[in-house]
Amino acid sequence: MMAKKTEDKIVYVDSKGKRLDGRKVEELRPIKIRAGVIPSADGSAYLEWGQNKVFAAVHGPRPCLPKHTASPYKAVIKFDYKMATFSVPDRKNPRPSRREIEISKVCGEALEKAIFVERFPNTEIVVIVAVIDSDAGSRIASLTAASVAMADAGIPMRDMVAGTGIGRAGGKMIVDLNKAEEDAPDAVDIPLAILPNSKEIVLLQMDGIMTKKEWEDVYPLGEKAIMQVYELQKNALKAKYAKNGVEEK
Repeated sequence: MMAKKTEDKIVYVDSKGKRLDGRKVEELRPIKIRAGVIPSADGSAYLEWGQNKVFAAVHGPRPCLPKHTASPYKAVIKFDYKMATFSVPDRKNPRPSRREIEISKVCGEALEKAIFVERFPNTEIVVIVAVIDSDAGSRIASLTAASVAMADAGIPMRDMVAGTGIGRAGGKMIVDLNKAEEDAPDAVDIPLAILPNSKEIVLLQMDGIMTKKEWEDVYPLGEKAIMQVYELQKNALKAKYAKNGVEEK
C-alpha cells in the first residue's frame, strides 16, 4: 500500500476525507462471514475481514478436562487463539506466543459475558480460533467469528459479541485501522467489543494515549460500525439456516 505524502509527511486522511486505502474515516474494511463450516464442531464460522482470514470452532458444553478446572457454579470458557506459522510474512514460531496467550484470555473473558454460563456448571466450552492469514485487527476478527460459532452451536447467549478497532492516525479519528495506520507515528489502536443490544463493553484495550475529547469523537464512530458488524453476524446465521431449509425440501 503506497502512502500519500506531503513534504515527506504521510497523510493518513486527505482533504477529501479518504484514507490510504480509499476508505472514509468511519468505513470498515470488507467483511465476509459464513456459519457452520466445520462439520466436526458443535458450531463454527469462517470470517474474512480485510486480509484477515479466520476459522472458529466451538465444542461443548462438555465435561471439563482436566476435572480440577471445572467450576460448580458455571461453564468454563476455554478460548484458544492460534496463528498459523504461514499467517504472517515472516514464518511464525509454532509455539504459543505471549500475544496469543493474552488474546486468548481477553477474548475468552469477553465471550463469557455473552453466555449464560451459569446454566452449565461443571462443564467447559472450548473455542478454538485459527488465524490463517493475519492483518491488523486479528483479535477483533477472531472474537467476531467465535461469537458466530457460539451462536451456531446453539449455546444460550444474552447477545453476540461484536466489535471493531478504533483509534487515531495522522491526527484523525478513524475506525478499523489497517496495518499502515497502526504504524503511524501518533497511532492509537483500540480494540473495542460490545454486546450490541445493551451496549455493554466487554473488551476495551488501548495501545497509545488519547485525550478525552478524542475518545468522545471516536467512540460513536466505533459503535455505529459495530452495529454493521452485528448485522453481518446475524445475516451469516440466517443464511446458513435458509440454505438448510432449501436443501431439506
